Amino acid sequence: MKISGLSQACENNKEPILAQLEHMFAHTNTVLEIGSGTGQHALHFAPRLPHLIWQPSDLAYNHALINEVISYAKSGNIASPLALDLAEPWPVERVDGIFTANTLHIVSTDLVVSFFAGVAKHLATNGVLCIYGPFNYQGEYTSASNAQFDAHLRARDPQSGIRDQEWVVELANTAGLELKADVAMPSNNRLLHFVRR
Repeated sequence: MKISGLSQACENNKEPILAQLEHMFAHTNTVLEIGSGTGQHALHFAPRLPHLIWQPSDLAYNHALINEVISYAKSGNIASPLALDLAEPWPVERVDGIFTANTLHIVSTDLVVSFFAGVAKHLATNGVLCIYGPFNYQGEYTSASNAQFDAHLRARDPQSGIRDQEWVVELANTAGLELKADVAMPSNNRLLHFVRR
């Protein structure tokens, strides 16, 4: 693809993430992706998970790029992106899978709370939530590069920043989810796998 605005990080992490999603979403029918960004994950994951429908979503101003990227899809299981703002009601009913990558540290603390309120409302019983990105543990960074990245995020927006894994799990528990796995990923990232009780 010769498209401007693509993410090298997405290209670097897509295979390790897919290797996990293949079993985490093995029995899932519809995955709602929160914060699809460039659409690269949708383009890569959907054809390799042909048993499900991949539903991208993001703020409306990102849709032109998402639509351009997913136009390259050879499979028919990627839906058109939904306009989804975490501060507003979600434009979906029930889904049995939710995926988000590199979002919880970008949005504000309040929007992280709103994210889990949306999950509580829209993820079906026995549904799967997968969250990819960097996390702190007991308030400590897992690497010097994560500490530098966090400082950059907070300088741009004091309400953003790498989240404590324990806080995220607490929010998930309140939303009725149980942590099934916390998987170490490349570049000091993690993949948190939850199931709705």
